Amino acid sequence: MKESQNKKKANVGTKAILSLGVVLATTFFTFFLIGKWNSIPAKGVANESSNQVNTQQQEKKNETPPPKQKRPDGKPVGKVVYLTFDDGPSELTGKFLDVLKEQNVASTFFMQGSNLQNTGFQENVKRAVKEGHYIGAHSMTHNSDKLYKKGQFVPEMKETLALIHNITGTTPKLVRPPYGSAPGLKGEEIRNQIVEAAIKVWDWTIDSNDWKLKDNPTQIIENVKRQTTEEVEVVLMHEKAQTLQALPEIIKFYKEQGYEFGVYNDEDHFQLNFQRDQRL
Repeated sequence: MKESQNKKKANVGTKAILSLGVVLATTFFTFFLIGKWNSIPAKGVANESSNQVNTQQQEKKNETPPPKQKRPDGKPVGKVVYLTFDDGPSELTGKFLDVLKEQNVASTFFMQGSNLQNTGFQENVKRAVKEGHYIGAHSMTHNSDKLYKKGQFVPEMKETLALIHNITGTTPKLVRPPYGSAPGLKGEEIRNQIVEAAIKVWDWTIDSNDWKLKDNPTQIIENVKRQTTEEVEVVLMHEKAQTLQALPEIIKFYKEQGYEFGVYNDEDHFQLNFQRDQRL
C-alpha cells in the first residue's frame, strides 16, 4: 500500500516535470517564432530605406547642372577672366601647368602646329587637357605672309586642330590668329572660308605685351592690372620665362578683385574678334 502510494507520487512528479518541460519548450518556440517574424519586416524596412537613399543619390547624380547664366552678348554673367597663352607647347609648358595647378586655375592655350609636332612636348599637351585646360590652334607656321597673303589661314588652322585631336583626343574648334584678326582677317573672303570650315576665332581684351618684356615681369603685371576694366576679360600672354615669373602675381590680383577664372568651352562661345564678325 505504501509502495503504491509512492509510485503514484512519483508518477505525479514525473507528469508535473513533463508538463513544465512542454510549457517551457512551447514558450521558447513561440518567442523564437515571434522574434523571427518581427525581424523580417525590420530587415525589409532597412532594405527599403537603403534603396530610397541609393535612389535619391542616383537621382542627384543624374541631375543636369543648371545652365550658366549669360549676358545678351553671350558672355558669362559676373566677373570672369580668361588667361590665355600663345605659341606653345614649349620647354616651359610643364612649368606653366605646375603654377596653374598650384593655384587651382584652368586656362586656354593656343598652340602652334610646328611645336605640336615635337614629340618631346606632347606629354605636357596631354597633361594640359587632363588638368582641365582648353587647347586651341595658333596655325602651323605663325607666318603672316603664308596665312593672310597666300590664303593658308584655314588650311593651317585645320592642320593644327587635327594635330591637337591626334595628340589629345579632343576636337577643338577655336583658333587665335597670329598677330590678331586685324588686319589679317579684314577681307570678307577669308572670313567666309573660316565660317565654312566651322572654325571660331578669339582675339583678346588685354594685351600683356609680355613677349617684348624680357626680364621685366613687374611691367607685365602692371600692364595687366592697368587694362583690367571690364567684368569679362581675356588676357593675351605667351609661354615666356618672364610671363611664368609674373603669372602667380597676376592670378593673385584677379582673385583679390573677385574674378572667377574661365576656361574656353566650344558650347559657350561668345564673339571676340577685332573684325566684330558675329559669325566667328
